[in-house]
Amino acid sequence: MPALASRPEHSARSPLSIHDMTVAYQRRPVLWDVDYDAPLEPSLVAIVGPNGAGKSTLIKACLGLVPMASGQVEVFGQPYRAQRKVVGYVPQRESVDWDFPVSALDVVVMGRYAMIGWARPVTRAHKQAARECLRQVGMADLADRQISQLSGGQQQRVFLARALAQESRIYFMDEPFAGVDAATEHAIVDLLRELRSRGRTVFCVHHDLQTVEQYFDHVVLLNTRLVAAGPVATVFTHENLRKTYGGRLTVLEEAAQAVAQAARPGVSASAPSRGVAGAMTGGGIAGAGGGGGG
Repeated sequence: MPALASRPEHSARSPLSIHDMTVAYQRRPVLWDVDYDAPLEPSLVAIVGPNGAGKSTLIKACLGLVPMASGQVEVFGQPYRAQRKVVGYVPQRESVDWDFPVSALDVVVMGRYAMIGWARPVTRAHKQAARECLRQVGMADLADRQISQLSGGQQQRVFLARALAQESRIYFMDEPFAGVDAATEHAIVDLLRELRSRGRTVFCVHHDLQTVEQYFDHVVLLNTRLVAAGPVATVFTHENLRKTYGGRLTVLEEAAQAVAQAARPGVSASAPSRGVAGAMTGGGIAGAGGGGGG
């Protein structure tokens, strides 16, 4: 297998480099021959594609959570195994056992285990650092609340605080905006921008095409293969979206027309809004896949 360094576009300073990544479930390819180098500057990167496109699988393969049939992954020029301590991960909320008897503070402290060390006591300083992370996501007052007693948006904020507590240099977030209220969505966006200002790069599996240009700097368009990747301003185009979603993009066009029609005076917005929600959310064509194929 050729070394990553032999690729002319590769830089050892890139936060994430992927070469020839192929992943298959029961002999069915979910990702095929993916090559990608993340931008050198701190960025917010959206991973976008239809159901079953391999978006979640891409993240999990980078983290070694699912095996690759072939490929290489480097984080800042080194294999992921050597760089685990600089990588943070926020999984899909649905994949977490929220009935586990721990408090919000306990969950966030878990993000500091690499610094604490296994079988070592959690010091007051680490707990204070965890409380500060909860404060940053607006959850300081609920630090001692059992996670099962939190709302979906609050649970998502706790996991974001846990990622903050890791003090990582690169973050992977699997649908951080899924199923949260508007206040939590705004809080997440503010947090992502704060991470970028601190020099971090964040990859988010994202399902809402309407907010890609508003929230992100770069985009990865994925449908088993890598369709396109780069700055949102140049890559997030109608042509590339057609290549990514195929004929199903027609549904998005119809939804956009419904929005325009609803904005006209005297036209009710209720029916078109439901159409947009169906097209843009996880149940529609732009949703991230569950399980292995997302």
